[in-house]
Amino acid sequence: MYHIWSMPRITRRAWKVWHRNLVVFFRTWQVNFFPPLIEAFLYLFAIGMGIGTYVKDIDGTPYINFIAPAILAISVMNSAFFECTYGSYVRMYYQKSFDAMIATPLSIEDVIAGELLWGATRSVMYVIIMLPVLAAFGVISIPASLLAIPLAFLGGLMFAGIAMCFTAITPSIDTLNYPSFLLITPMALFSGTFFPITLLPVLFQYFALALLPLTHLVAIMRMLTLPAFSWTILLHLAWIVIVTSVFCVVAINLMRKRLIV
Repeated sequence: MYHIWSMPRITRRAWKVWHRNLVVFFRTWQVNFFPPLIEAFLYLFAIGMGIGTYVKDIDGTPYINFIAPAILAISVMNSAFFECTYGSYVRMYYQKSFDAMIATPLSIEDVIAGELLWGATRSVMYVIIMLPVLAAFGVISIPASLLAIPLAFLGGLMFAGIAMCFTAITPSIDTLNYPSFLLITPMALFSGTFFPITLLPVLFQYFALALLPLTHLVAIMRMLTLPAFSWTILLHLAWIVIVTSVFCVVAINLMRKRLIV
């Protein structure tokens, strides 16, 4: 009998689901590659060069350099989260892709694991596209910033797992607006992205460190891209690995419960 903490039985067939999504993605690659490229420019010009002209250096770092890693982290979060909420829900409910795949030798666990891997891959793609833009403006350090690519996969897998949990319990696609506006938007603002979390009240600092996944992703991304390595990177990585493992397991089991009727 399955429950949400059961260890899923995943096989290498999960990569078939990942490959299917990859093929579909590249059929409209022009549209898919354009948003992250423009997103990087918009953040740099509107916030970095716009608001940034009125903000003094933060701990000796120019403001535009301070927000550059946050731009990458937010992109990792958004791409994985929205791919595994709206994207996965459409494939599950409207396109009936999940039903078609489960009718093959693929198991439910393989299908959902493939979706999670694809959500993480979308995050990697976004970071790969945005890195050259940020590097061209001289706001990140190369080659240390290349470590943001494997980090994007781990961070993307974390947010894909969180997203899939919402997809598993949402009664309709419209309900996905709630985590989008009540979780993702606040995280993008209060996770040390556009200002240090030390400016927040102490209670909110503890809250951000304990419960907001983006806080840890931003912290690591900032260490890698400035670069400004610290031993605390190990604590942030451990937090992300634990949370990713928990949410991915729960997501697969919740989706299994939803899809078995």
